Amino acid sequence: MGMKDQFQEKSEQWQNQARQKADQAREQAQGRGRRRDEDMDPSQPSQREREREREQEERFDQDYDA
Repeated sequence: MGMKDQFQEKSEQWQNQARQKADQAREQAQGRGRRRDEDMDPSQPSQREREREREQEERFDQDYDA
């Protein structure tokens, strides 16, 4: 296996780990944060909207890097 392949494999592992941690944090936050989202000022973006925007940016970054 070449250095480039090793680097790409390690990079994919880190991305998967980061995705898993983000998913776990999101699940925990959803359980605790639903009432807070409902109580927030409607002019402020909700937690879900911020997460969606972050996910779209991550996908764009991944597509751009590929």
